[in-house]
Amino acid sequence: LVEWPQVLLGTFEEDYLSIPAEIIRLTIKTNQKCFVVRPQGETDKLSNHFILISNIQATDGGREIMHGNGKVVRARLSDALHFWKRDQGDLPDLDTLKASAAKFDLDLQKPLDQRMAKLDALNVTFHAKLGTQGERVARIRELAKMLAPIVGADAALVDRAVVLAKADLRTEAVGEFPELQGAMGRKYALLQGEDASVAAAIEDHWKPNGPSDRLPEDKVGLTVALADKLDTLVGFWAIDEKPTGSKDPYALRRAALGVVRMILEKGIRLPLASVAKDAYLLSFFHDRLKVYLRDQGARHDIIDAVLTPEADDLLMVARKAEALTAFITSEDGLNLLAGTKRATQLLAAEEKKGTVVADGVSDALLKLDAEKSLFAAIQSASKSAAEAVAAEDFRSAMQALSTLRGPVDTFFEDVLVNDEDAAIRANRLALLKAIREATATVADFSKITG
Repeated sequence: LVEWPQVLLGTFEEDYLSIPAEIIRLTIKTNQKCFVVRPQGETDKLSNHFILISNIQATDGGREIMHGNGKVVRARLSDALHFWKRDQGDLPDLDTLKASAAKFDLDLQKPLDQRMAKLDALNVTFHAKLGTQGERVARIRELAKMLAPIVGADAALVDRAVVLAKADLRTEAVGEFPELQGAMGRKYALLQGEDASVAAAIEDHWKPNGPSDRLPEDKVGLTVALADKLDTLVGFWAIDEKPTGSKDPYALRRAALGVVRMILEKGIRLPLASVAKDAYLLSFFHDRLKVYLRDQGARHDIIDAVLTPEADDLLMVARKAEALTAFITSEDGLNLLAGTKRATQLLAAEEKKGTVVADGVSDALLKLDAEKSLFAAIQSASKSAAEAVAAEDFRSAMQALSTLRGPVDTFFEDVLVNDEDAAIRANRLALLKAIREATATVADFSKITG
């Protein structure tokens, strides 16, 4: 902050523009608190100028200030250029890296492969209870192998991206600028001739880094990002390092939200229970899903109605919520809500009192036309709803169930549920139970308000 701002223009040699723009930008911004400049009309390329703000109006027009800042910037960029070039060269101890290279199928003729082998050989710790970075990459590799066919990604490209994803942690550029993790890996990967999808995945496996950050570009990146975040969550749950209150030192909420966003926004059918075997971890994903859907405008009661404790297909849950939101305000939706609520509320009250409910409906115990008609309607609606749910056409399933409104109303007008005959009473309650079971294939309508 300055009291008497004077804008000056500094310069450095054009040779330094061979350094990636991200490094130049961080060098000038972080170390000198100055602004980089782009040539007019350019979107990515930088110019060899920078803007600095002085707090005095110098008598020489600021020439000495510009010269002094230029010297410092040039020295910083000289170091950055050194890092950039060294990272593209061979490491001096390649013979000691052969075991690690064999473990991860690495090519020690390539600089980035050498850095990954070095990361493993040094046994760099990821977490005291979760092992080294090399062990973590091995876990992510196995997980990504399972996820690749689910996402629809090329398995060979996914495997290559995984083994190189953490390699830039051993580069000098990332050692100096940790915020360039992934971005530098992508550049080094392209320089050594890696597939564009592999290079993109190396950068994108860190994403998304928040609710507004972009998702990975393609299926290879999505697979590696999912494997990375799921390994983090499963690992920290296994050692009981869960978020508590406002404390989340390992950014596990952000990781879980990232998984939710990738699944929903990219349409991935991933059964989370196959990975997140801990019921509490699945519940944690549910909490992040609720946050995401509420931010998208979904009503909390509709989310609760479609989300069961064992639900592990988050995409299915989101689609049910979307269909229910659209349907519930229609005339058919109101009929469905009224009919099912009337039946399930009476059933719940009797169950609470301990009243016996038959295991199934007996045709022989159906005495009145209204209860016979209701049973026939339940059978027909259940069959149609089940077929629609199997086809994931949830609106049609709800449409079929809404036809129960008329038979339910007639049933309650003409039939006394609590008949003196215990068998008939239990059979009639079983009819109401059948309604609850039929509608439960779509949602728990008792949780919907209004």
